[in-house]
Amino acid sequence: MPATAPDVRVRRVYEPPSPDDGTRVLVDRLWPRGLAKADARVDAWPKALTPSTELRRWYHGPGAGDEDGFRRRYEAELAASGAAEALEDLRALAARGTVTLLTAARHPGTGHTAVLRDELTG
Repeated sequence: MPATAPDVRVRRVYEPPSPDDGTRVLVDRLWPRGLAKADARVDAWPKALTPSTELRRWYHGPGAGDEDGFRRRYEAELAASGAAEALEDLRALAARGTVTLLTAARHPGTGHTAVLRDELTG
C-alpha cells in the first residue's frame, strides 16, 4: 500500500486557530506584528527554516527577484546543515499528523510557505 502524502496546510497566523490545524508551526523569521503569543497558539517556531534576511530582501526589495529564482535560492538554504536538520524534524512531525504552516504574509500559499509545503509533501 503506497504511503499517503502528509497533511500540510498553510494559513495566515492572524486567522483564529482551528481544531483541525494539528501542529501549528510559525515559519516566519520575525514574530507577527500586533499578535499576542497566546492568541497565535504556535506549537513550534523553527527559525532555521525561515528564509535568510538577505534572501527576503532580494525577493521583496527594489528590483524584486522572481518566484523561480527565489525557490532555487531558498531550496539551497534549506539544504544547508542547520536548516536540513530542522526540515527533517518537520518532516517527522508531518508524518505523525496534520501540520499547519503559519505565516503573516498576505498571500500565504506563495513564497517560502509554498516551497516548504512542497518539501514536506513531495
